[in-house]
Amino acid sequence: MQHLDLQVIRQALQWSCAGQRVWLCTVLATYGSAPRAPGSLLAVNAGGQWLGSLSGGCVEDDFLERVAAGEYPEPVVIVRYGDGSDPRSSIRLPCGGVLEVLVENLPAECEVQAHLRALESALLGQRRVLREVSLPQGTRQLADDLSQGPRVEREHARVRLRVGAAQRLLLAGYSSVAHFCAEFGRGMGFEVVLCEPREELLEGVQLDGIEVRRELPSEFILNGGCHADTAVVALTHDPKIDDLAMLEAVRTEAFYIGVMGSRATSDKRRERLQRIGGLGATELGRIHAPIGLNLGSKTPAEIALAVLADILRVRNGIERVAL
Repeated sequence: MQHLDLQVIRQALQWSCAGQRVWLCTVLATYGSAPRAPGSLLAVNAGGQWLGSLSGGCVEDDFLERVAAGEYPEPVVIVRYGDGSDPRSSIRLPCGGVLEVLVENLPAECEVQAHLRALESALLGQRRVLREVSLPQGTRQLADDLSQGPRVEREHARVRLRVGAAQRLLLAGYSSVAHFCAEFGRGMGFEVVLCEPREELLEGVQLDGIEVRRELPSEFILNGGCHADTAVVALTHDPKIDDLAMLEAVRTEAFYIGVMGSRATSDKRRERLQRIGGLGATELGRIHAPIGLNLGSKTPAEIALAVLADILRVRNGIERVAL
């Protein structure tokens, strides 16, 4: 499965290269119980085909009707959904929230296609870019993003959008907990990759929308399988899988690295990684072990929930003491 944002940009690029005009929509801000986060994407072509999501259904239907009616001819416009204040969007969201959406009208031009290719590169983890769109002209600029900041920044005459790799959940080895992590991760919008070289463990396993690679996770990581927006999770209790994955993962920019085991097991693993792998205190400190939040989890699904909750906590920059 590819992350939805990456699918949207690739589809927009494909339509543009085929000579079709594309409306690229980006969620700028949400208020209340709006269902999609800032930065979420939707692409629509002149024929009414679309890919992506802004709200889970209601906004998309309204927007498609208005595109078909010839609305949104401007190079760029900001549309507000949910509170009735914008005449372009009379609907209200069932959840009671409010969305502000940047709508870009992109002609089928080489310059647009080069811009979309740069966004594709960023979503693949090859670079991080700061995308700036001016209002109301719709001119676009891209620069390498060398700083941390919110995904969306808005000023009166321009919008800045940070674009990085499609967030990846790398599961090192298959287990019942990994199975639920894969399903939960996909539901949270991660690109999920499962690395499992043991063919017997994959017999009869059904994981729709998950990329399954029959190789050691350590080899996948060594060959560039991790980027700064990757969470690496080892849940097998097999040192050949878990330990080797940890040794490689700490050499990457992965934002989360965790391995399952009790406190005693985790202490023994740290000792092995230090003694055999030569890891220092800084590298060992990057490994979350025992993995996950302490939710009193017992079943595989509950443990997976605790793991994904901890990944979400780290991704959102929340300290444990703040919970």
